[in-house]
Amino acid sequence: MTHTVSSYVAGAWVTPSEAGTPILDASTGAVIATASSSGVDFAELVRHAREVGGPALRAMTFQQRGLALKNLAKYLKSRTDEVYAEYGASGATVPDARVDVEGGIGVLFVYASKALKELPNDVVIIEGSPEDIAEKHQGQVMYTSPDGVAVFINAYNFPVWGMLEKLATCIIAGVPAIVKPATPTAQLAEISFRHIVESGILPEGSVQFIGGSVAEALDHIGGQDHILFTGSAGTAAKLRTMPAMVERGARFTAEADSLNATILGPDAGVESEEFSAFVKAIFREMTSKSGQKCTCIRRVFVPQGLVEPTVEALKARLAKVVVGDPRVEGTTMGPLVNASQRDDVAAAVRLLMKGADVVVGGPDIVPAIASGDAERGGFFPPTVLVANDTRASQLHEVEAFGPVVTVLPYVDDDDLVSMVALGEGSLVASVASHDAEWVRSLLIRIAPYHGRLLVLDRDNAATAPPHGAALPQLIHGGPGRAGGGEELGGLRSVKHMMQATSISAAPQMMVGITRSWNAQALAKASERHPFRMYLEELQLGDTLFTDSRLITLEDIEHFAHFTGDTFYAHMDEEAAAASPIFKGRVAHGYFLLAAAAGLFVDPAPGPVLANFGLEKLRFTQPVYPGESIRVRLTAKSKTVRPGTGWGEVTWDVAISNDKDEVVATYELLTINACQPTA
Repeated sequence: MTHTVSSYVAGAWVTPSEAGTPILDASTGAVIATASSSGVDFAELVRHAREVGGPALRAMTFQQRGLALKNLAKYLKSRTDEVYAEYGASGATVPDARVDVEGGIGVLFVYASKALKELPNDVVIIEGSPEDIAEKHQGQVMYTSPDGVAVFINAYNFPVWGMLEKLATCIIAGVPAIVKPATPTAQLAEISFRHIVESGILPEGSVQFIGGSVAEALDHIGGQDHILFTGSAGTAAKLRTMPAMVERGARFTAEADSLNATILGPDAGVESEEFSAFVKAIFREMTSKSGQKCTCIRRVFVPQGLVEPTVEALKARLAKVVVGDPRVEGTTMGPLVNASQRDDVAAAVRLLMKGADVVVGGPDIVPAIASGDAERGGFFPPTVLVANDTRASQLHEVEAFGPVVTVLPYVDDDDLVSMVALGEGSLVASVASHDAEWVRSLLIRIAPYHGRLLVLDRDNAATAPPHGAALPQLIHGGPGRAGGGEELGGLRSVKHMMQATSISAAPQMMVGITRSWNAQALAKASERHPFRMYLEELQLGDTLFTDSRLITLEDIEHFAHFTGDTFYAHMDEEAAAASPIFKGRVAHGYFLLAAAAGLFVDPAPGPVLANFGLEKLRFTQPVYPGESIRVRLTAKSKTVRPGTGWGEVTWDVAISNDKDEVVATYELLTINACQPTA
């Protein structure tokens, strides 16, 4: 029985009221499902996200959102077999499916970890330190969650990963999501989305799903909203001109298919490990998901004399590929998503043939398949072309979205760089070379055209992620033809989903707004030692002003001999005096830190459990024997780690000499206990 893809709106599944678009089995051409958004109340869809999902997410702190994302990732991982059971119908092999499903779940884990480790138990992100604008007036940037919704318009090639990568950043940013999968694989996205709903982990209204067209929803999108698109550059261009963006100011992010390149360096001869890694990477990108990845290699740049060895090495690998129905054992590459896509790839290859010759495969041969329906399925043979005119516009403008690459020889660096630039921007390029100077020079010139650059050599070829792997810690997006967007990039992409606002206020008011003390604000002497206070008792600005300690020559010499640090500035009076920096022997900076700790540390067991770091250390003034130091220790910020019974405190530390000159500053990081519960 044919499956009907439904929509999930306002907490309920909506079955289409009309016949939908057929979804075909990639290997046989049989109709396996239909998809339609008929019967969906789009105004209610957007209202529910704004008025129910948004407030629920924004009420959660980053820590709580991160924990929810972590729990969701665990739940989805326990249900992957159900997705894999249906995945073969899309034309993907089991390894292909894992890239999509487990890759997407992996993104959730990464963003959960980043939120839990790097973001506060708060609902705003404060950027940097305050800028002193005028006397008793400061400015700082604050990121807040918008009152809007994010609409995902996803591509067919990654129905799970494409949904989860966007969801990860939106949930952490506190933005509810409306998911619109591409129709050819909507049934797979629906399975995974049902698991999200069944988990009950995310707040009601924070995620909704549209099984068909989402165009009508865009009529309700405006300046607080985001549209996140993955697909063709042509469709991205059309979306940019819609009233939601042009008239109402919705934010639009596109990650578009592009002519990604790989480059073989002039040092990488046929016998080199770099050449082997280069060929292996091309082969993997051609056959993984049958070349249907927005990050796949499309243009292969090689030194002029290495065209034939490159082609021969690819031929040898491609000859072993078994094309067929991925559900049949022994298949190593499946079909394209359907016959229509196969025809589109064939047409694109014919355009490429205006500037290149086919040397492997091509659009005019019947692919040798081990299983499946050659006529009704989406089978297309792995295809390699070699440019006969490296400046032919088609080679740098036309993308065959399948297992197709074009080899282009280059004469020198200038020739190479100019050809790379003809692609007008792409998501990723890779370079195989062991010559660091050449690689650096090349990357500086081609980086403006790319979102990500991968360098392969003998040291990392065995362990580096594939050319096409979009890594959640790094930018996934690119300039120009690639859409100019950025879907991933660690916390950069979370901030991209939020609103950056400059805040200016008096220093003490700024402490209250940012929940972070600064040196222009009031430092109030604590009646109790700050280290004796539980996290809840400690107030920002609570300060310990210590007694002073005399620094002696004996201190300096003892520290030097005890540690082995006998640098001349500490041990040689004549050499130190001759220095343009010092007037004579000076105390070790690290001795000053140790002495400062001796002045402010409370030794008894208590709420301070451990010191786990020190940041932003600066030595601003030398300390000479006979001078005294004292310390100001101020509670700067604190973060509770939910469910742990403890949190983290950042202390602002200033060491001064007996002239009240600051000689060192740093931030001390401690783990502090929460108040015991009865």
